[in-house]
Amino acid sequence: MLTIGFVLPPGFQIMGLAAASAFELANATAKDALYGIRTLSEDGASVSSSLGVPVQTRSLSRQKLDTLIVTGLLHPAPSSPGLVRQVRRAAQTTRRIASVCTGAFILGEAGLLDGRRVTTHWIHARQLQSQFPDAIVEDDRIFIIDGALWTSAGMSAGIDLALGMIEKDFGADLARSVAQKLVVYHRRAGGQSQHSALLDLDAKSDRIQSALSYARSNLRAALSVEELADAAHLSPRQFSRAFRAETGQSPAKAVEHMRVEAARVMIEQSRHSMDEVAAETGFADTERMRRAFLRAFGQPPQMLRRSARLAGA
Repeated sequence: MLTIGFVLPPGFQIMGLAAASAFELANATAKDALYGIRTLSEDGASVSSSLGVPVQTRSLSRQKLDTLIVTGLLHPAPSSPGLVRQVRRAAQTTRRIASVCTGAFILGEAGLLDGRRVTTHWIHARQLQSQFPDAIVEDDRIFIIDGALWTSAGMSAGIDLALGMIEKDFGADLARSVAQKLVVYHRRAGGQSQHSALLDLDAKSDRIQSALSYARSNLRAALSVEELADAAHLSPRQFSRAFRAETGQSPAKAVEHMRVEAARVMIEQSRHSMDEVAAETGFADTERMRRAFLRAFGQPPQMLRRSARLAGA
């Protein structure tokens, strides 16, 4: 059995514990005690979350662990010297050490980020880089694996990190089954962006939302203004005016963003050729897809595929 220890600093954000459900369901799915879960703190007392929910813990200093996962706070704050020392010592004896969201700051205080590729919630990435200048902070990754060090972005990304660990430990089939039971649409690869074009589009009316949903489900189609307007039950002129007012961009630009996002997921998570990715996501050819990627990310699709493979290596 692999023992997973979750370090809970005082005032921890309770979503950091959501990753424990993935390990619990791995046990249930395999019908075997693959993982043991322990909640840990500096002194082994009850620790309250930022919501005031108390969680019983054991002392980190007395544990023998396979994996240590450090949860974070809503807003990064200095840790106690005792907790930092215990995390540093635990890193010397565990097979791997990880952080969820701002837990990366605690790893940084313990001197574990120097020279390593790491991530955290994009809101706090600049602060992490400033506070720990010897770290290589990548602010647009769901999670990153650098040797025995795993770091993840904010909140729900801890679940992706846990699924990645399950896949490394016991194979892709088990990880996929756990993801389905968690009602996760798919296991996001570590190299996937933290940002979503659909979240950025924040449409307010049902009609514009209907058009966005139609576009998302029919990326291979031409998706002209007339076609989208028909899905929204508006005239093309009314639709274009309402779409720009609600989203701040033209229908054509929004469709390009969605196509780029869908293509990026395929590139990072599959072995499809660039021709196949372009066809599946509605780009007329790979050259148009390349130009769209350069506008969106400043780098071509091939570079993103290489980055994703390095992150999952």
